[in-house]
Amino acid sequence: MSRPPIRIVLADDERMVRTALRAILSAEPDLEVVGEAATGAEAVSVVRETLPDVVLMDVRMPGTDGIRATERILATLDRPPRVVVVTTFENDAHVYDALRAGAAGFLLKRADADTLVRAVRLVAHSDTLLFPSAVRALAAEHARAHPAPPPWVARLTGREGEVLRLMATGLTNAEIAGRMGVGPATVKTHVASVLAKTGSRDRTQAVVRAHEAGFMNGG
Repeated sequence: MSRPPIRIVLADDERMVRTALRAILSAEPDLEVVGEAATGAEAVSVVRETLPDVVLMDVRMPGTDGIRATERILATLDRPPRVVVVTTFENDAHVYDALRAGAAGFLLKRADADTLVRAVRLVAHSDTLLFPSAVRALAAEHARAHPAPPPWVARLTGREGEVLRLMATGLTNAEIAGRMGVGPATVKTHVASVLAKTGSRDRTQAVVRAHEAGFMNGG
């Protein structure tokens, strides 16, 4: 039985950008744009009304920006969508803030159509994170400014640390299970423990905090 189409909301203050995104996504039989928003506040409202699977969120919008909108969406819905932030500049600190808020990924506005479609499908159908190298660099700067590792680093078991590092590479639970030679249920248990020990709401926050702590460099 075929899957239902992936439901998408577009949030960008530029109508031409939304029109271009809609044209690209609507050309795919498994993708459906169910709403648009020109501000962060509108995005929150539209997402609550339509309950999409994925939100493409511009980080720079008037009024409530994409960061605050992402926080509200993820905090207020029982089953929130995956949020992918979209921006012009890959070293935009706003993108980093959005990922800290729980966004599942990042795309540049200049990305080609194939990259856009693949990214939407990937985050919709798996627990993969789309982390650019620029975001890792921003996290590394934070780590250098805060050289003392947080207490949770010492509380992670060896297996939990391994899972966290594999999560940071973008692997899904199933892929991590295959890499470690364990069952998916075991990985799911380790992920839950990692989230609890790092004080993270989701995988994105856990990975961002790991980078900030210098954990990915053996911290």
